[in-house]
Amino acid sequence: MTLGYGVEKYGPTGLLASSAGRGWLGLAAEFRSHSGGVIAWKNIQPDTEICVDVRGSGSVITRRGGGIVDRTVAERGTIWLSPPGLREDIVDISDAVPGILHIYLPPNRFSPDSLGIDVDESVIASLRYENGFQDPLLAEIAYAILSELEAQTSAGRLLAEALACSLAARLVQSHVNPSPRQLPIRVTRQGLDRRRLARVLDYIEANLEGDLTVERLASIACLSRFHFARAFKAAIGQSPHRYISGKRLARAKTLLVRGDQSLVDIALALNFSCQANFTRAFRQVTGQTPGQYRRSPSA
Repeated sequence: MTLGYGVEKYGPTGLLASSAGRGWLGLAAEFRSHSGGVIAWKNIQPDTEICVDVRGSGSVITRRGGGIVDRTVAERGTIWLSPPGLREDIVDISDAVPGILHIYLPPNRFSPDSLGIDVDESVIASLRYENGFQDPLLAEIAYAILSELEAQTSAGRLLAEALACSLAARLVQSHVNPSPRQLPIRVTRQGLDRRRLARVLDYIEANLEGDLTVERLASIACLSRFHFARAFKAAIGQSPHRYISGKRLARAKTLLVRGDQSLVDIALALNFSCQANFTRAFRQVTGQTPGQYRRSPSA
């Protein structure tokens, strides 16, 4: 397994899955188990770290950083937030924790272009060191990231980029210190107009076997990344990630029937990291492996 983003902080032991090597833009993620004991961290943290308990353990997690002491019983959906620039002194885990998702957001995820609002530059500095808390929306985003870590899809990079925008927006909405200069985040319900939508759909169709990103699609629509994802869903009824996944599945079926490419070549062409992940995703949707589909009389 490729060593992940938080190895310096947590070490290689317990790393179950990582976004390292996936080519994700805008966030990094690791799924880890942690044994009981003390984790000491003396370096300055460069990015915002969001930790989400996705299994539930009942372990008591004690954290000390920035002069704050937090003691929380870990349950499924419990979230811990550590802002950038923090020197987190101690994390004390009473009992083994089987599944924590660690998400890292770089500072540029809080830029006006990424958030889609004219946000003050001090926003990222005002993120609070949080006691353990529950936030159903943040938890659902974390579960979606974990699902992609465990079972790669063809549009995983696109999904990660979109979820990075949603995470940053939610943190700004609910977890920054109030400021009169801070503008509220407003998401328009109006979808893409016909001309912009046609440009975006044509680009997707022409680049299904290429590197599709929310940033590129948003630039074609002349919108910020944050507003583009919502405008696209309002117009199509699906997120960009789900729409592209469906189109790539249809392209995979065409390539399988055509029969002039190997399964591994098709997998790599459609942005899977390996044939095994392609097979898993294809079977999950169709009930058949790519090889079975290619050999079936109806193909």
